[in-house]
Parts: sequence; structure tokens; C-alpha cells
Amino acid sequence: MKKTFTILFAFLMLIFSLQSMAQSVGHKSVTYTDPARSRSIACEIYYPATSAGDNTPLASGQFPVIVFGHGFMMTYSAYAYFYNAMAPLGYIVVLPTTEGSMSPSHADFGADLAFLINQMKTEGLSSSSFFYQHVAAKSAVMGHSMGGGASFLACKNNTIPTCMVTFAEANTTPSSVTAAQSVTIPTLVISGSVDCVAPPAAHQAMAYDSLASACKVFISITNGCHCYFGDYSFYCTLAEQTCDITPPLARANQETTTLNFVKLYLNFYLKNNAASWTVFLDSLNTRPEITHQISCPVTTGIVNTLKTYNTITIWPNPTDDKLNVRFQAEGNYTIRIIDAIGRQSYSEKTGSTTGETTETLNISMLKKGIYFIEVDNNKNKNYSKIVKQ
Repeated sequence: MKKTFTILFAFLMLIFSLQSMAQSVGHKSVTYTDPARSRSIACEIYYPATSAGDNTPLASGQFPVIVFGHGFMMTYSAYAYFYNAMAPLGYIVVLPTTEGSMSPSHADFGADLAFLINQMKTEGLSSSSFFYQHVAAKSAVMGHSMGGGASFLACKNNTIPTCMVTFAEANTTPSSVTAAQSVTIPTLVISGSVDCVAPPAAHQAMAYDSLASACKVFISITNGCHCYFGDYSFYCTLAEQTCDITPPLARANQETTTLNFVKLYLNFYLKNNAASWTVFLDSLNTRPEITHQISCPVTTGIVNTLKTYNTITIWPNPTDDKLNVRFQAEGNYTIRIIDAIGRQSYSEKTGSTTGETTETLNISMLKKGIYFIEVDNNKNKNYSKIVKQ
């Protein structure tokens, strides 16, 4: 129980740290043209900005792109909770407004999502673009319900997006379940356990099982429903009422749980923060509001990304003030403490040795949470996870 509480607390501290780095949110309405289909694609784009508002300048830096597809008869504004949470954290969120009618083309919507991933890369390289030099190399295709199904269509035989995330994916025409057999990028599938509009067994679970991804994760939010992956939508609510369900989980709770996992997942895949993957995996096993499945190589995450060699001994761990670090090194070495989103949290400690060395660090000034000890001996970097109580 103590370990579970510690990991849970560290998880919450990570989310707080992510939010504390928030930037202002800018907004821009843009229509792009796909020349291959002679098709106009209207988009609402939210991005990290120097100040809040329409068409305000982007903040300095380059930002990963998230292209997000809406649900059936749902407007982009139904996902305000999502883009208002992700843009301040350093993501450009692109929401196409196409295929909003009663008879949408799923194939066209999937093609729109795929096109926008490529288009945003072009925007980042074009000196005449508003987004010039602000688009990072990595990107994600995401979507809810119909947009989730269209995400599978967009990512079929497509390795340009870095990863895919779907909320309550609904099987489309052509079939998103069939398309999943040709999706090879890392994928996170999130569902609600009492979804009666697109029941998991006939939609998200089938798509997950069909995925060809080397690393795939399925999360079921206990008592989560279909429509609460977005803000209020008349048509989605109407569809849910036809199956006579009273959602047992509050919308705010379902949205919060969704964001908590998505932030960690994208921080790893789109921002190369391996510590977030470790917290993500811990949270899969400790968060009481979800159940999950996972199929990933054992090298995924911090073990592979940070090249941990298990040559560091740490005690006591968890700790609240003093931390002993024993390691092997030849020559000069540097010790750093890095927080769960990659920021250095402890002044470097350097020294020189010719063998086994033990250093005692005073970490009483650190906030509670998960950290990583880095020992750099000029040949490789070794890491070990610690918990500050």
C-alpha cells in the first residue's frame, strides 16, 4: 500500500510539474488544400503562444504536432478541454472541421488527418508560413469515436506519424479494424468500460487486437462512457440516451484520467522524455480507475532510451533528505539528478576516481516525486530511479 501511494503521489506531482510549465494558447483558423484530391480542409489550430488570443505569435521553439479528428456530428470545440490542456504544454493541436455532416466520408476524413500531418511538416519548412521553424519532427494522429476510426485509416501503411492515440474508436467504413492490421506505429487505445455507442468488445478491443504495432497499449476507464471523452455535444448525448445509460463517472473525472495518461504517453513519444514512460508504466499498474493491456518489447522506455546498465546502487530509496550513490567509474565523473520531465533538479557534483565510489547527496531541497540519478563517467551514462518522499 505504501509503495502504491508513493507512486500515485509521484504521478500526480508529475502532472502538476507539466502544468506548471504551461504557456499561453494561441488560435488560428486555416484552410489547407490537398492538391491530390482537389480538396479544401478547414482547420482550427491551437498552439503555444507568446500571449493568448487569435493569430498571436508562436512561443519560441519547435513543437510536436497533434492532428485530432472529431467524433460523428461533433464540433472541434467539444475538445476544448484537450487542446486547452495540450497546447500550453508545447504541442501544436490541429483540428480539421471537415466531415461534420450526417453522412460523413470516413475515408476522406482519414485522408484529411494523414494529409495534415504532412502539411504541418511543410509549414514548418516554408519561410512564408505562420508556423515556419516552429514545427518539430515528431507528430501524433489522434481522434475520438469516428475520428478515432479515421485515425486508423490515416495511419494504415503510414509511418510518418510518430504514434497514434484514440478515444472510444468507432469502427468505420472502410473498416478501421481491418486497417489496424497495417498500422505499425506505437498506439494507445483508450476506451470507456460502459460505452454503449461503440461498445469496446466490438470496436476498440477488436482494433487493438488487430494492430500490427510493435508497442501497443489498451486502457479501459472503469465506468467511462463514449461521450465523456469530449465536452458536451447534443448529438453524442442523444445517441447515448438511446441506449439508456446513465454515465456513472463524472465527465470531468473521465477527461482528467484521459489527459493524465495522454500527457505521459506523448511526453515520451513526441518529446523523448524516457522518465515519462516509466511513470506511465507505473501508473498502468497502480491507478485504480483503469484496467489495461500492453504489448511492447522489454527494451521500450527508459531501459533502452537512457541506457541503464544497473551499475548504480542507491540507498535509502525512497528517501526524504540524504541519498547514498555507489557506482564504478574510471577518471572524472559527474552526478546529476533529473526530474520526471527531464529538467536538471540538482547542481552537478563532479569528482575523480579509479574504482568503486560512494557519494552522499543532500536532496532535502527537492520536491516530493520521482527523479533519476545520472552518473556520467565520460564513456557512458548510467541511470537509476529514486523516489523523494
